Amino acid sequence: MTGYARLHALLVGDDTLVQVCRDLPESACREQPRNYGVHAVSLSLTKIGEGLADPKLVLAWLLDAIGTPTWALGLLVPVRESLAMLPQLAISARIRRLDIRKTVYVFGCVVQGAAIIGFGLMGWLAQMLSGSVAGIVSVALIAVFALGRSLCSISFKDVLGKTVDKGRRGSISGTAGSVAAMATLLLAVGYSMGWIPLTVPIVAGMVTLGGICWLLAAFVFGSIREEPGATAGGIDGLAAVIAQIGLLRSDAPLRRLIVTRGLLLSTALAPPFYIALSGDSTASGLGTLGPFMIASAGASLASAYAWGWLADRSSRRVLMLAATLAALANAVAAFVALMMPDLLGGTALLPMLLFVLMIAHQGVRLGRSVHVVDMADRDSRATYTALSNSVVGLILLAGGIFGVIAQWLGIGAVLAIFTLMAALAIYAAAGLEEVQEA
Repeated sequence: MTGYARLHALLVGDDTLVQVCRDLPESACREQPRNYGVHAVSLSLTKIGEGLADPKLVLAWLLDAIGTPTWALGLLVPVRESLAMLPQLAISARIRRLDIRKTVYVFGCVVQGAAIIGFGLMGWLAQMLSGSVAGIVSVALIAVFALGRSLCSISFKDVLGKTVDKGRRGSISGTAGSVAAMATLLLAVGYSMGWIPLTVPIVAGMVTLGGICWLLAAFVFGSIREEPGATAGGIDGLAAVIAQIGLLRSDAPLRRLIVTRGLLLSTALAPPFYIALSGDSTASGLGTLGPFMIASAGASLASAYAWGWLADRSSRRVLMLAATLAALANAVAAFVALMMPDLLGGTALLPMLLFVLMIAHQGVRLGRSVHVVDMADRDSRATYTALSNSVVGLILLAGGIFGVIAQWLGIGAVLAIFTLMAALAIYAAAGLEEVQEA
């Protein structure tokens, strides 16, 4: 038994040599123990890279420290999220022409790793760059990173569906999330306690290490033993867009999943407003960011594997529970912001609420990922993933309106809207199919 197979046996409690699969051909089923381990190791590396170079926290701190303009900082997350999703309609058609699709994921990991290493190098060469040049370079790098992320997002789900059987896919993401959360938590504690100096060279080095993690993930993922997939039916350009958008009219389960995902964007959009409520207006505010980083990493560590385990049994219920937690956290934050703002300063209330919110966010990410893979067959996974991500990407582009609302009505009003969105998501998720029972 190989090391990857032993990892499979450890994580799923199955060390039998005879594999029985519900959703894989016999040849792919035989390779499942090894492929499961490859998936777990590779995905853990990419998630560790994300923790070491989180755009919302780490990259924002680094760019602020080297004098990058505010407009560039404000573009990091929108560019990253929208460009990671919007190109996927066209990409899915091209991926479908490939009978072996792991190469797309490997290439996407290399692109992401190179872009993140570029951020690290920019930190080391900061004195040679003006603020405006650093801003332009940072936006260009995050755009490149997002395009690599787009390739990985759509190809990973397709390869996962071809190599790991239904009922075991969620535990891969859960395991990887737990491993990465532990690494990120150790880093956050080190920063908060002063054990790791918060200097530009040190942070730039950690960011570079994150990029190297993506390169290692590409190397590991390249060893997946993938069966050739169907290539018929791939179309390009405007025809692909028209044909796939038509699914929004004809495929009610997919349409409901997209609506649910759109409403649950509140879990991704809310954290910056929590930080703003804390009164810390600088990206380098160690006193505030330390507890928030610990809360975010701790939430991932505490919940990722449990969410994955639950998603393999009912991704529908995972989305419902995650929406409920998000509604509760946002409701308390909104109430305090509107009625008792004095409680916000100098207390652990906001980090505690962020902890609950990030647990919900982990559930949203795992639940919707497992749901879209399990609801589709082998021939439609890439299409479903691309269409849902592209529509959600368009919705994210409009997310900037919440900043205007906060400026006009206050952060409490924005959090009240997020509470309503999460509450509506409970109802939307309740109407999803139990795809794990199909």
